[in-house]
Amino acid sequence: MEATLVIDIGNTYIKIAVFKQNQILHSGQYQQADSTIINNILVDYVVNKAIISSVKKNKEEWQNVLADKVPLIYFNAGMTSGITNHYLTPQTLGLDRLAAVIGAYHLYPGKSNMVIDGGTCITYDWIDAAGNYFGGSISPGLNMRYKALNNYTSGLPLISADENFAGKSGNDTTSAILSGVQNGIKYELEGFIESYKMNGEELNIILSGGDSIFFDTLLKNSIFAPYIKIEPHLVLKGLNAAIQTNND
Repeated sequence: MEATLVIDIGNTYIKIAVFKQNQILHSGQYQQADSTIINNILVDYVVNKAIISSVKKNKEEWQNVLADKVPLIYFNAGMTSGITNHYLTPQTLGLDRLAAVIGAYHLYPGKSNMVIDGGTCITYDWIDAAGNYFGGSISPGLNMRYKALNNYTSGLPLISADENFAGKSGNDTTSAILSGVQNGIKYELEGFIESYKMNGEELNIILSGGDSIFFDTLLKNSIFAPYIKIEPHLVLKGLNAAIQTNND
């Protein structure tokens, strides 16, 4: 059976997957993708169509990479794949956020889903059981917070996240930064989840993105832990759903 090539170009990484219907046959993450990577994939799999979502304006680059090799579709705001998008300015909605809620809707139909994507930024998006999407929230990501403290002060060091840190406060500069950033994100996550649970629906909490495992660690002892699902390929799955249901 012929396969589908799905490419998600984010702020930091390029993620590529090959799907056979809804099954992932291959996936990879790259800092940059070139014709060699694509050609190797096309040798290994019989790809009959491809979809690209990009937060960057580099369509010409990908047209050159895939030129005459496979029919290519660019994911856009009009490809809602069964959901109803109530965002006031759909053309300005991040395509990764749209793809993520489409992925949630198709993975868990008839369920209310809150998508928390931990990447360069943290995004919070909610889609109800009927497929209505009204919008969400964007805040600085984990690494962005550490870098901001270092970049915008003269005395604070640049440190890295520590999944083993469990203190409520710090007793030196390093632990104080760990507490502020990681506890801050934990309380932010819990606050957003609580606010959406007040809608009264049973809620799936879907963690995706590069920091999804770390966020799961932050929430492992919370009352929300039983509702958490980790979907590291959620955006790719949403893009696959979009191209499978595209009527163009």
